[in-house]
Amino acid sequence: MPAIDPYTVQLAPDVHAYVQPDGGWCLNNAGWIGDGARTVLVDTAATERRALALRDALLAHGAAPPDTVVNTHHHGDHTYGNCVFLPGATVVGHEACRREVLAAGRQLHLIWPRTDFGDIRVSPPSVTYADRMTLHAAGTEVRLIHPGVAHTAGDTIVHLPERGVVFTGDLVFHSGTPFLATGSLRGSLRALELLRSLGAETVVPGHGPLADPSVYDETEAYLRFVAGLAEEGHAEGLTPLEVARRADLGVFGELREPERLVANLHRAYAELEGLPEGSPLDVAAVFGDMAVMNGGRAVACHA
Repeated sequence: MPAIDPYTVQLAPDVHAYVQPDGGWCLNNAGWIGDGARTVLVDTAATERRALALRDALLAHGAAPPDTVVNTHHHGDHTYGNCVFLPGATVVGHEACRREVLAAGRQLHLIWPRTDFGDIRVSPPSVTYADRMTLHAAGTEVRLIHPGVAHTAGDTIVHLPERGVVFTGDLVFHSGTPFLATGSLRGSLRALELLRSLGAETVVPGHGPLADPSVYDETEAYLRFVAGLAEEGHAEGLTPLEVARRADLGVFGELREPERLVANLHRAYAELEGLPEGSPLDVAAVFGDMAVMNGGRAVACHA
């Protein structure tokens, strides 16, 4: 039977990954670097209950309460739980991540009003960086790298060069469909090249099980598939929804959340039309089209 409860994997003596199956909407991964004296936590969770479970797991494995929380991007499944770790921790993220957390507010409440998110207080990064930043925890170098606009405008890659580990945030959805609505298709392809250049052997994706670098090839293949569909459909004057409905997903149909194809086509169309990477899309249109692709049902929050 596949795991359905969150689980912790020790990647190195001082590094742990926290995986939330099945990696669908709002079931993200997190992790931490710590030696019992200080802890850097990478991402939190979508609900108060899940963030508390993450905290309990961290403490149960001998880690100290986090003094630093790094957000890989602004989406609520990675940041809503920040408040659980305050005031003891400082939240760190890219400068665009801070802006977007503040702009988004209680974004998940708006998308999934029936979900019990608990006592969530929007808590953006209070320490930001522009390009790169280095932290140190448990004698381990923790490199924060901004890849440019990719999944969002404010992504952070967390690279542990001495441990051969990288936390990708949502630059990678392992066994799930990538989601580009708030970012860039071209930028996501560039981000994969950057991830490859880091040479990390263990990949902690934003969603889904742990992976090795072959996951970059799988992600790139899907992104190039989307780019090809978009170029063909745009040239024919078709809408993103029309392209998505006639598309043969082939092997990509096995990925979770296949309805995200239409959101990704909206992004690809925007770039074909010359809009800047990361330009806001019509959220209602994007989620409306995903609902059509999902059999007329709104996409479900799994948290």
